[in-house]
Amino acid sequence: MSSKRPQYPPEFRSQIVELAKAGRTHAELAREFGCHATSIGTWVRQSQIDETGDTSSDAPLSTAERQELTALRRELRQVKQERDILAKA
Repeated sequence: MSSKRPQYPPEFRSQIVELAKAGRTHAELAREFGCHATSIGTWVRQSQIDETGDTSSDAPLSTAERQELTALRRELRQVKQERDILAKA
C-alpha cells in the first residue's frame, strides 16, 4: 500500500528555501526540520524558477503557471462532463 507524501505549508517551504539560500545544506535542514533533502532541493529550484520568470518553452512551470494549468484542466474536465450529459439527453 502506498503512503501519502506529507504536505508542507507554503510558509514552511519559503522559510526552508531562505535558509538554504543563506548557505545551509539541504541535509542539515532536512535533519533539523524533519523533511527530506530532495524535497528541499525541489523547493529551492522551484523558487529560482518563480523568481527568474523564465518563460522559454523548455523551462519548468512556475508555481502560478502550475496552479493555472491545474485549474484549466479541472474546468475542461467539468465542461466535457456537461457536454456528455447534454449529448445523452
